[in-house]
Parts: sequence; structure tokens; C-alpha cells
Amino acid sequence: MLDINLLRNNLKEIKNNLQKRGFVIDVKTFERLDSERKKLQVETESLQERSNILAKEVAQEKNKNTKNHKLKDAKKISNNLKEIKTKLDTALKDLNNFLLEMPNVLSEDVPEGKSEEDNIVIYEKGTIPEFSFKIKDHQELGELSNGINFEESVTIAKSRFMVLRKEMAKLHRALAQYMLDIHVDKGYEEIYVPYLVNKNSLEGTGQLPKFEEDLFKISKEEMYLIPTAEVPVSNIYRNKILNSEELPINYVAHTPCFRSEAGSYGKDTKGIIRQHQFDKVELVKFVHPEDSESEFENLTKDAENILNSLNLPYRKVILCSGDTGFASSKTFDLEVWFPSQGKYREISSCSNFGDFQSRRMKIRIKQSKKNILCHTINGSGLAIGRTLAAILENNQTEKGSVIIPEVLVDYMGGIKELNLSR
Repeated sequence: MLDINLLRNNLKEIKNNLQKRGFVIDVKTFERLDSERKKLQVETESLQERSNILAKEVAQEKNKNTKNHKLKDAKKISNNLKEIKTKLDTALKDLNNFLLEMPNVLSEDVPEGKSEEDNIVIYEKGTIPEFSFKIKDHQELGELSNGINFEESVTIAKSRFMVLRKEMAKLHRALAQYMLDIHVDKGYEEIYVPYLVNKNSLEGTGQLPKFEEDLFKISKEEMYLIPTAEVPVSNIYRNKILNSEELPINYVAHTPCFRSEAGSYGKDTKGIIRQHQFDKVELVKFVHPEDSESEFENLTKDAENILNSLNLPYRKVILCSGDTGFASSKTFDLEVWFPSQGKYREISSCSNFGDFQSRRMKIRIKQSKKNILCHTINGSGLAIGRTLAAILENNQTEKGSVIIPEVLVDYMGGIKELNLSR
């Protein structure tokens, strides 16, 4: 959520910034809501002050008739105060709902653009493999030995789910374990969190109210399946005050993620790129504002480290203004090479949210004079299904096998190559 004082004092600047996203502030509505809130607040404070004065006068009054008269006045003020407070609560709620619909302010170095076509490649790393044979995509490779089965998942649930078997399931598990171990070695604390969260948690990280259609909601309760571990992990410190000495606080969590993929009809219907249920290892940081940019770079490098160690070709991209997520002030995407598609695809999205989320969640840092809001940062380290798919495609051989990256061999129980043609 944006600082309302930014809108009051720098409305033109904020308006121009958000227009780069394609978001237009309804200035008249904001000014009307804020003016109504201010008017009611002044009335409330005035009546409360008068009520307090009358209460003292009643307590000190000796004359019975005068006292009764003042009691009647006090009762009338009390009723008016109750009515005004109800109106003020409504006004505050309307203003808060208005602010909840507004995206984050973009960082100054975010390039302008309308869509992913305008994102800027910072660099590419790794060697794109060359094949002397007709390659298969990850779905074809997975189905060779029934390691990936989509028909069974349709029977169990519906499309955009998968069933993994044997070595393919083992590789999926090995990737999760490997990623967790590497990030823990880098100083992240491993954490296990609920896969169901309440409405307040989703509002805190920015998924609600904007993206409700992308969520899976439990029908009988005000609970939702998590779209990412970012939600439960970030809310650990909701309404808490942190000590500066504790920062940065670094967490890593492996969870399934659930997304309805609303609005993605017809996109990536083949394979495991876009699923309703998928696993991710997520990195989350709580940092001091002064360290925000450096810690954002550190988190992105930690995600890159996994790709480098797996010898997967990838590139780092900074998202343009029109493609930057609602709650993010700046985002780097890491995109891995998919030979079957002849292009890079996102495998990690690393974002700096500044104080946008912490203002919603009221996560503060203790200071000597006045507490300040902390900054939150997160990113995938990595998306496990997409990593598995990238390994299958980039490491396939002509004989129908897949070479296991060296760093995963021990996690695979010594298996160095998956023979998928048997």
C-alpha cells in the first residue's frame, strides 16, 4: 500500500509514476474520500473533546437542575458522537479500499514499456546446447517412460495437473532438497509454513483484492490455497516490530503453489510450464531500507547460483514498467533456455517491494525516535517443475536419455543418467 502522505503531498509525481504502468489515479475520487475522512475526523475529535469537558462538569456540578441539564446535553453529544464515528469508520474503510487497489510506485531505474516485449536483457550466461538430432520437448521426454503422466492427473483432478513417477518423481524431490540445502548454506533459515492462509495475509502481500480470481478459495471458510510461499512467510512478522540488529532476516521455504491461471486460457497448455499446482523454493528477505537495493541484488544472485550450478543457460532481465507486478517496485526475471521452444522462459521472478507490503502488514523496525517500515524482498529459488523441464530438454541425448547435473547425482542416489527410452 502506498503512503497516503505521498498522494497528499506529491500527487502529480505519483500520478506520473503510476501512469508508466498504465494505471490512472482517479484524483477526484481520492480527494473526495480524503476530504470526507478529514471532515468526519475533525467532527469526531470536536465532539469527543466536548464530551470530555461535559463529563468533568457533570462530576463537579452541585446544582441538581443544572446537572440534569448537562446530563441531557452529554447524552445528546454521546449519540451524535456514536453516529459520526460510524460514518468515520465507513469513510476510513472506503479510503483504505481505494488505496488497496493502487499498485506500488516504480523504482527510478525501471525502464518504460508496455509489455514483456519491452523488457531489457541485462546479460546471458551459460552455453546454449547444440543438438545433432531431432530433439524432444520435456513432455515427450517425460512420457517416454511414463515418468510424467497428464492423463492420470485429469482423471484425478482436471487439466493442468501432473503425476510424476519413479526417477522423475525422484528428480523433482532431489531438486527441492538441493535448492534448500544450497540456500541454507548461504545463510537462509529453512521454514515450513501453512499452505492455507486467511484473507488478511493475502491483502498484506498484495494478492487481494486485486487478484482474487487467480486464487483457489475454500468455499466454507475465508481461507485460500497459497499462490506462493511469499504469502505465509511474509506475514510471519505482521503487526510486529523488528530490531535493526536482527536484519536482514532471510527465509527459504519449499511449498506447493496453487493458481487458477485465470486469464491464461490457451497459454502453455502443453507440458508443465503453467500448472494449477506446482512446487517452488521461495526466498524471502526482511531488510532495512538502507540495505534494500544491495539485498535485492544478493537474493537475485542466490537464485542465479542454482542455475549456474546446474549448468543451465539463462538470462537476467529487468522488467519494464508495464510488465512489473502490482506490488513490486522493481523486478528481475531469470529466464532459462528451452531448446524445444528456441527461447528463454521465466524460471524465477525476484522483486523488491520496498515498504509497500510492510505498510499493509504493519511490519516496522525499532528506531530511537520513530519506528520505520522495513522493506520486503522475495524471489523463486527456483520453480521446481520448470527447472526439471529445463534439465530434461537441455540435457537430453540422442539415445533418449537425460544426463543428471553433477551436483544432483548424490541426491539421486548415484544415478547419473535417466534412461527414458526403456
